[in-house]
Amino acid sequence: MADIDTREAVYVTDTLIAEDIDAYLVQHEHKTMLRFITCGSVDDGKSTLIGRLLYDSKMIFEDQLDALTADSKKVGTQGQEIDFALLVDGLAAEREQGITIDVAYRFFNTEKRKFIVADCPGHEQYTRNMVTGASTADLAVILIDARKGVLVQTRRHSYLCHLIGIKNIVLAVNKMDLVDYDQAVFDGIVKDYAEFAKSIGIESFTAMPISGFKGDNITSLSANTPWYAGPTLVEHLETVEVLSSVDADKPFRLPVQWVNRPNLDFRGFSGLISTGSVKPGDKIRVLPSGKTSSITRIVTFDGDLEEAVAGQSVTVCFEDEIDCSRGSVIAIADNPPQTADQFESTIVWMADEALIPGRAYWLKLGTQMVSATVAEPKYTVNVNTMEHMAAKTLDLNAIGVAEVTADKPIVFEPYAENRALGGFILIDKMTNATVAAGMLNFSLRRSQNVHWQAVDIDRTQHAKLKNQKPAVLWFTGLSGSGKSTIANLVEKKLHRMNRHTFLLDGDNVRHGLNKDLGFTEADRIENIRRVGEVSKLMTDAGLIVITAFISPFQADREMVRGMLPDGEFIEVFIDTPLKVAEARDVKGLYKKARSGELKNFTGIDSPYEAPRNPEVRIDTTVLSPEEAAELIVNTLLGDA
Repeated sequence: MADIDTREAVYVTDTLIAEDIDAYLVQHEHKTMLRFITCGSVDDGKSTLIGRLLYDSKMIFEDQLDALTADSKKVGTQGQEIDFALLVDGLAAEREQGITIDVAYRFFNTEKRKFIVADCPGHEQYTRNMVTGASTADLAVILIDARKGVLVQTRRHSYLCHLIGIKNIVLAVNKMDLVDYDQAVFDGIVKDYAEFAKSIGIESFTAMPISGFKGDNITSLSANTPWYAGPTLVEHLETVEVLSSVDADKPFRLPVQWVNRPNLDFRGFSGLISTGSVKPGDKIRVLPSGKTSSITRIVTFDGDLEEAVAGQSVTVCFEDEIDCSRGSVIAIADNPPQTADQFESTIVWMADEALIPGRAYWLKLGTQMVSATVAEPKYTVNVNTMEHMAAKTLDLNAIGVAEVTADKPIVFEPYAENRALGGFILIDKMTNATVAAGMLNFSLRRSQNVHWQAVDIDRTQHAKLKNQKPAVLWFTGLSGSGKSTIANLVEKKLHRMNRHTFLLDGDNVRHGLNKDLGFTEADRIENIRRVGEVSKLMTDAGLIVITAFISPFQADREMVRGMLPDGEFIEVFIDTPLKVAEARDVKGLYKKARSGELKNFTGIDSPYEAPRNPEVRIDTTVLSPEEAAELIVNTLLGDA
């Protein structure tokens, strides 16, 4: 009998434990998630604060605590006490220097909410990393060392947080234990920061005195600050409104990530809902096409939903078979976002190499990817004085306002209204490195007022009249390589074959169309852009265009290729070694460049990026100009 009672007790206990676990999992599944960052100047205690939060929320395993204790004695900065910063500073370089270099993400939770916190670096040279961490945050904890007050990086990070659209700011005056918890020190710092915050547009912030090392006012109010009656840091983090709840009240937007076609009977469009909510039966509009339909199903891994809201990843199905693909945006039919191809934008430059106005970069906005150029900045912002300063480019960590032009319309909303459809990154086409983060402020009115004029005679009819296929033969190579000589021979051969051609030579163009341009990198790019546009117009007229330009940068040649239909851009690399080209020096340019009389000369003090996969490569050390011209003509006409 006793054995039966024991078995029943074990059964009941196991059942209760299982039920408790299920209840716990359900409870945590429905907790809201707050993403926040810690930022400020170097050594303000950001990593220590996060380490304290992890420790106090019981998110450290026993073996981690043992390792932390041992590491604190070896490389810590707190004597024999635990150095909580080591929980976050994972890189060896960070531990050696006692600073944060990269963005460190950590997860923890309390009974009321789940958190993802990004520990952002304080050094100015790592500002680009801070922008990365702030881009998805709902809240920013700006730390200030009570001994130092408001510093340059405090201002910089506060301005960036405001710029990126973080509405919830916590001013955490840290290391109060090192100033004997003096209220006057705290009040003075809050007053100084309030004046600065007002000047940059921060309407409100929550100030609190803390000690990340000692734990004052982190999870419970400290007896050391009886004069402080506000919330603890954790209490504030648990109750502040998260971004997803605000986004849920906005119009429905779903950037399409991929088209879901598991079989012939199912076609859905998957993505993360950025704002708003949607139900089956809702009328929707797909942009940029503008086609309309209705939602029939909202599909998830766990089954169909009756409603989906901002922050959920779903697959939606349409009533009608309309065009929709990756990069499209599904929106509520009667309140869609805008489309445009020219914008005023605020840009944070994140690359060591400066912005080159006019150069084509990849612009990635959500799931959309287009080629775009950035004009010379209107101004940059001095984050210390908020002064607008004139600038011709953007250097590392610079913040500026500039016009951005995309090669085709994109679906967008101002960043202040929608981060997902207003925030973008710029990617270098050569290296695939992210060079900038930007925020679209508004579309330029001229992009809405200028439209293509429909014509009755198009490029196909122009080409048919001339009985030829339009093309651009783009000759590139060093000065003295023989581009102009060979290009001239090619045109003569095509002329004898009754082909309609036009030769654009680099020197000749600079006497007229481009006489206002110099030879800086930016001017070279604009030179090629203009020639590309002229070449495109000439191919629209049905001509075979022959160009002879050094065009030293691969990205700029690709920009011209992108202006033309597939197959119409034929890159001809006149491959002549620098030593051979310099020995010819017909115009005496290399001699002047070597003596310093001629600046920014390709091959000497300005780089030349040789084509990777040209359609035609001419080795002038092997082929004569006549042989080269014959090979190019045969390639063009398809006889080679």
